[in-house]
Amino acid sequence: MNLNAYRIFDSHFHIIDRRFPLVLNQGYLPPDFTCQDYLKAVKDLNVVGGAVVSGSFQAFDYAYMLDALQRLGPGFVGVVNLRATASAKEILMLHRVGVRGVRFNLYRGGSETLEHLETLAHRVHELVGWHVELYMDSRDLEVLYSLVASLPAVSIDHLGLSREGFPFLLRLIEKGVKVKATGFGRVHLDVPWALRSIYQLSPGALMFGTDLPSTRALRPFSLRDAELVVETLGEEGARRVFYSNAMKFYSPLAGHEG
Repeated sequence: MNLNAYRIFDSHFHIIDRRFPLVLNQGYLPPDFTCQDYLKAVKDLNVVGGAVVSGSFQAFDYAYMLDALQRLGPGFVGVVNLRATASAKEILMLHRVGVRGVRFNLYRGGSETLEHLETLAHRVHELVGWHVELYMDSRDLEVLYSLVASLPAVSIDHLGLSREGFPFLLRLIEKGVKVKATGFGRVHLDVPWALRSIYQLSPGALMFGTDLPSTRALRPFSLRDAELVVETLGEEGARRVFYSNAMKFYSPLAGHEG
């Protein structure tokens, strides 16, 4: 399969650089995965942009993010762990350099807590049009459904992780929530079934990402994951999921200093 025929906006990957602070999370610190390492890892894919996502082990440090966006250049954006006390000046600065979202890591921590989700989601959306990204297990959606449904712009990582709770994920998709087709090596569901279910419901909802370097996943990302998207959704579906859906969600990509 010629994957280079498909432009890819990699909606989810991490940069890990020990020149910047790292925080032990649940006894874990990841190995380095620099911008150079990332570009080498995706050399066989036609990656034209993407989203650098802050991990639990980076906590509220975003100095690494400013450096990474500058190195990766135009087309790449960031999703940060942001303190609820962040000033408008700080948020505007981050927007200028390419940050487009706030992550709430409800699965592993390292971000702001659930009590700040609603207020911060509305604040950053009203100020700069950002979304919130939720790393969570769909098994928790029955309890959190109303809260998540009330937020102005949302993406959920890694297909929601579990089959249990998937009906609530589908209900959120009907309300405009986006889902990342990422982390196939860490989910507990049938990936082709999940991809088909979401795409048939809302062709604009899925956004592909490599999840590199696949920290703590049962298996790392491989090109086979990208091939699976094509095999499951066909060429038209793959073009949407690889590129156009994420481009619409993360727009505008232009206008930052990176």
